[in-house]
Amino acid sequence: MDTFEASQLLTVSKSIGYGTMLHIIIALVIVFHLLRKPGEARTSLLWIIFVTAFPVFGPLAYLFLGVNTASQKAWQKQTSDLSFRRRQLQRARQSSEGTDASSLSTMLARRNTFQTRLTEPAAAQLDHVLANLAPDHPLLDGNAIQIFEAAETAIAHMFLALQTATSHIHLATYIFNDDALGKRLMEVLVERANAGVTVRVLYDAFGSAGASLRGFFWRRRNVPNLHLVGFTQADLFKRKFQLNLRNHRKILVVDGTTGFVGGINIHDVYRAKNGKPGVIDYHFRVCGPLVSELQYTFLRDWFYMTDAPGETLLHPTHFPLPARAGNCVARLQNSSPTRDESGTALNTFFAAITLAQKQILIVTPYFVPPETLIVALCQAAFRGVDVKIIVPSENNHRTIRLASRALYTPLLTAGVRIFERNPPFIHAKAMLIDGAISVIGSANLDPRSLVFNYETNLVVFDTPFAERLKRVIHNDLMDSEELFYAKWRQRPKRQQVLENFFNLFHPIA
Repeated sequence: MDTFEASQLLTVSKSIGYGTMLHIIIALVIVFHLLRKPGEARTSLLWIIFVTAFPVFGPLAYLFLGVNTASQKAWQKQTSDLSFRRRQLQRARQSSEGTDASSLSTMLARRNTFQTRLTEPAAAQLDHVLANLAPDHPLLDGNAIQIFEAAETAIAHMFLALQTATSHIHLATYIFNDDALGKRLMEVLVERANAGVTVRVLYDAFGSAGASLRGFFWRRRNVPNLHLVGFTQADLFKRKFQLNLRNHRKILVVDGTTGFVGGINIHDVYRAKNGKPGVIDYHFRVCGPLVSELQYTFLRDWFYMTDAPGETLLHPTHFPLPARAGNCVARLQNSSPTRDESGTALNTFFAAITLAQKQILIVTPYFVPPETLIVALCQAAFRGVDVKIIVPSENNHRTIRLASRALYTPLLTAGVRIFERNPPFIHAKAMLIDGAISVIGSANLDPRSLVFNYETNLVVFDTPFAERLKRVIHNDLMDSEELFYAKWRQRPKRQQVLENFFNLFHPIA
């Protein structure tokens, strides 16, 4: 390189600036990382624009929230899940060779007696899809599932179950806050632990960050029999940077015989204050063979976070012999970013919508579904299915509400009916198909639940249960305002721009 060329290069580098050059290099590295594996084109393009437009914040956001890093971090959980499954099978074989009447193999054999098949064609077709999505969780008869429409009622029943625990308490929650409700719950857990009950609490480290930072869990670290663990896949010391993968399950199992599942977190927002009602949520108590499915889900997550001995977690006391508690036929559906469970929630919702023949009722606090579900809902309306969607009129995440409203136009013009539930905020999640099939649990209709989160749903094939759920949903419909397209299209242009702007970012937000 001659003197002239060297001086030109020096002049260019000075004019661009070393910071700009570094930003270009980092952006190119991220582009290369995005293109290494196939992905959703819109999401990848959004990340490329985002990291290019924001020199520091963009790359950092991709490092901690990047879509294409999720599969790598989720692979660690996948490996752990497979290891736990092998331990379960090995322990079942070992116990089958012994004489322990309450062994794991005996429990599994008893559970298998509750396996059943559906005869109604549409339901059987949907269950066939679900069986392929979650082959380890069979369709089980003999369950009793109780609906709690009022969150405070559900919480009261959960406290009652906790106070009567004699063997163990297993609680998984996204938010465990250190407010009045959280402190009251912790007091019960400590009391039960001091009484000799083994208490395991798995809280999401992101959702419960406030309580963690204030030392809420740390102060109870030395309580005998009380084990508090934060679920996270972000650990700088272990080169885990993924904040996007969160455990959003809400599971409570008491003594292996009673389970709770649904949308309720441990938070004071559910309590009435100053004459105003608390947040609306649906929660469910489960008895019967399904409890062992919830138990296994909790223990599998606990195994991943703690590496506790499989022999301890798969102990017969955690899996008492299941007995018939009712006539509900249901299947547990876990969803997560892991290979075996990736897209389970999305495919479950899609299959349920496409197989609906008469009616679809949806309740969700965060309605930002991918285009596949939008098309499926529109097609259902086109073929004459009565499709009703209930969303909150006021959302605790304003940007999600704006992003959601950007999707209403194609739905409304297709004949889908959208209802905004009047305050208080509704955090419930449910889908009801043809008055006979219910999808309940923790998953929302947004990218976080459908792609990134660890979620647990139940698909219930029981008409009496569906009728009870339908009455609950209709109560919320009565307190909702329907949106009509003629009026909807007249909303201010500024509002439309804001909605479309935030909708641009919902695949990566």
